[in-house]
Amino acid sequence: MKRTYSTELAKYLGKTIMMEGRVYNIRKLGGITFVILQDQYGLTQCVGEHLDVLPKTGSVIRLTGEVKAEPRAPHGVEVKIAALNVINEPTEELPFDMSKNDLNLQLTTLLDYRPLTIRHEKVKAIFAIYDTVIQSYAEALKKLGFQEIKTPKILGAATEGGSNFFKVKYFEQEAFLAQSPQFYKQMCAGAFERVFEIGPVFRAEKHFTTRHVNEYISLDAEMAYIKTFSDIQKVLTKVMAHIFAQIAKHNQNELAAYGATVPAVPKKIPSLKLADAKRTIKEKYGYEIPADTDIDPEGERLVGRYAAEELGSDFVFLTHYPTDERPFYTMPNKKDPSVTEGFDLIFRGIEIATGGQRIHKYEQLISSLKKHGFNPESFDFYLQAFKYAMPPHGGWGMGSERIVYKLLGLETVKEAILFPRDVKRLVP
Repeated sequence: MKRTYSTELAKYLGKTIMMEGRVYNIRKLGGITFVILQDQYGLTQCVGEHLDVLPKTGSVIRLTGEVKAEPRAPHGVEVKIAALNVINEPTEELPFDMSKNDLNLQLTTLLDYRPLTIRHEKVKAIFAIYDTVIQSYAEALKKLGFQEIKTPKILGAATEGGSNFFKVKYFEQEAFLAQSPQFYKQMCAGAFERVFEIGPVFRAEKHFTTRHVNEYISLDAEMAYIKTFSDIQKVLTKVMAHIFAQIAKHNQNELAAYGATVPAVPKKIPSLKLADAKRTIKEKYGYEIPADTDIDPEGERLVGRYAAEELGSDFVFLTHYPTDERPFYTMPNKKDPSVTEGFDLIFRGIEIATGGQRIHKYEQLISSLKKHGFNPESFDFYLQAFKYAMPPHGGWGMGSERIVYKLLGLETVKEAILFPRDVKRLVP
């Protein structure tokens, strides 16, 4: 008999079907046993009388039975069990109650038992939404003429320079894990014009925050033949609108589990120059951003608050960051070279994307490398593309997990990652 899934049951009212899945919960009331069966799409209430086999919670089972209407059950139907077989069962009791609506575990426990906690319906909801983010990001860009690329993650030179990279032994050489696909996506934009990548990046930063991890999935894009960095902002706005429209369309149940609302993405996301934003939050909220940073987490939070309260938007672009605080390839502003033609995208008080126009002239790029303290000879493979003429171009990098983290109001971005990596965590 063909397997039937929980979302299909309404089509089979009055018919006998076969289901397979995991026992999510089980309870007995007299001679009646209620088995809550979990499959990839959700839960099914299955009811049996005087069952010969009573499976343990967490067991993998197969059952057959008749589908009956039951308004109080998930999907408005239940299955009256005719036969039940245990395929596999736990060797010991589960370490916590998986049947509760909320696991209510400490983060350490949640992650130490990740192979189990990702089976919980509310945890699964996070990754159903994450799946939509990844899929809709690619859809949006392909509709806009972008080609998907995959670039190497083991590099011969650190992409951004500095010290926040992981060194690895590569046969007899020293190599680095990619901090971003920056160099490669720029070179590819010179060939294919519009490119994007979905892939891992690695940052060797000793953060102990709710918003940082050492490995994440970056949503990158690069586009050629731009006039200004506002061309990039326009495309990114369209991408964000598509992502959230798809979440609203496909993930209503998952959103409801967290009491989350999908934000409206304005046709034109408001934009603030960083210097103006600093003055505004000092005047309005009495907070002064520390002098040793361009903007700190509290500053981002208040910029997000200002955007929501005064501009009616969950999104805001912060622009014109100091040239000294941005990577060497970032285009300086023509009128004021002390600031850049770049931006951060803030969503509900946290930066989710960084982007801008890149330097495309060879001599200007050489000069910028030297100003940032780098030896151009170490970047020969990258500079090759510019030596032989690159078009004006720019793009962005976006943290995929931060979108889900802020959308659902999770306590930490680590909850939006299946198996997160931080300063202290390498397993599971």
